[in-house]
Amino acid sequence: MRVGDQLPELAIPVTARLIVGAAIASRDYQNVHHDKAGAQALGSPDIFMNILATNGLVGRYATDWGGPRARLNKVAIKLGAPNYPGDTMTFRGEVTAVDETSGRVTLEVKGKNSLGYHVTGSVELTLPGARA
Repeated sequence: MRVGDQLPELAIPVTARLIVGAAIASRDYQNVHHDKAGAQALGSPDIFMNILATNGLVGRYATDWGGPRARLNKVAIKLGAPNYPGDTMTFRGEVTAVDETSGRVTLEVKGKNSLGYHVTGSVELTLPGARA
């Protein structure tokens, strides 16, 4: 693996079930994540994904690529366009740093939907046996 290597794309269908399930799993009971009428009353066209769901999906993308022995060290993300039901978020990533001594690998990760970038950020993993 080398700096500049591209990760494979991962398309995640954004469903109401995913949004609501992730909100409940993270104990986020704000109505904008499970009640369409409540979300609309606050100016949103529909329910939308919370940041903890996004963070989990970023971690999944990175560790799916890194393999079963990959360990997440750091996830730093910034949210952009909301993820609404019926859309698809497509992840792309790139290796931005490889530390051969420690096995640490840094990735730039972006998740885009039909409205634009939902999430951008970086992930640091430790991968046993990583080589530049």
